[in-house]
Amino acid sequence: MQPLIVDYNDEWPKRFDKLKSKFSEILSHIDIEIEHVGSTAVPGLPAKDLIDIDIIYKNHEDFKNIKLNLEDEAYVHNGNQGIEGREVFKRSGKSYDAILDNLRHHLYVCHFESNELQRHILSRNFLIKNEIARKCYRDMKYACAKEANQDKRLYAEIKQNKVNNFINYIFELEKNQISEIKNE
Repeated sequence: MQPLIVDYNDEWPKRFDKLKSKFSEILSHIDIEIEHVGSTAVPGLPAKDLIDIDIIYKNHEDFKNIKLNLEDEAYVHNGNQGIEGREVFKRSGKSYDAILDNLRHHLYVCHFESNELQRHILSRNFLIKNEIARKCYRDMKYACAKEANQDKRLYAEIKQNKVNNFINYIFELEKNQISEIKNE
């Protein structure tokens, strides 16, 4: 059995670039940004071997167009799965695409003012610049995978309870630092 958490892979940014290019093409007529988020976006950080992607839109009306275009490309909208401000899309299997079906990814669509989007971006940036936090996060992820006996679903539950508190702490630190800079 392949371990749930694997060492950092230099291919992850390249995989993201291929996916970003594909989504940019699919959504070329809509004003969006595309961000690589999650652990695979942090150089040197072990992670699950899949790319987390946030498609970011500014105008609320654009969500409907994004959803329709993604559905045309064989995605299904799975709602927010209990996390406000982050809409989940998954491959439906109705058609095949060499990039979308061969590069494992999680696809999220977020409004640019979404708290969850800010959490993704700020925590990613903090982990990139802070080696101690990166090591602590790495150790927590390995411990969660071990506790879950490498089971994906159990890992997600354990991570939700343990690791997300750490990410929430990072998010608050970064938000406060940004507020202090704005108030200077």
